[in-house]
Amino acid sequence: MDSKQKEFSKLVKENQGLIIKVSRLYTNSLEDEQDLFQEIVLQLWRSYDSFKGQSKISTWMYRVALNTAITLFRKKTKSPQTDELMDFHHRDYVEDDDEKQQQITLLYKVIKMLPKVERAIVMMYLDDLPYRDIAENLGITEVNARVKMNRLKKTLKELMTQHA
Repeated sequence: MDSKQKEFSKLVKENQGLIIKVSRLYTNSLEDEQDLFQEIVLQLWRSYDSFKGQSKISTWMYRVALNTAITLFRKKTKSPQTDELMDFHHRDYVEDDDEKQQQITLLYKVIKMLPKVERAIVMMYLDDLPYRDIAENLGITEVNARVKMNRLKKTLKELMTQHA
């Protein structure tokens, strides 16, 4: 493995949580989640040389991951969709507390009910990205990102109450 591959591998390992979250929110099964994860990593590798450092590496990774997920989501809309929840196979990101796990499962369930752009906003917000980075990733203004997130908080609260 050359130094570029080692550097890329380290980058993916350090930011795999970001890729997992995108994969989890845009798929309905463990198999699809794993496939999307691999596709995102492939697209990151293909565009790695084009990263110029004009934004944070995490911002670039989010942009590639979201574009890959949304592109695949569009292709798969022709396939039958299921309502089943995916298995959580990345347990190292989730505590074993049953009540907390149930809340996380419910949160993922209601986030998946949102349109794809809103899912991305919520995911980045939950990852504590500043509104400036959220806006940059989605090509909207920072004010628009704030307004959308405030509306989404209300929507998520209502959905969680309805589906609890």
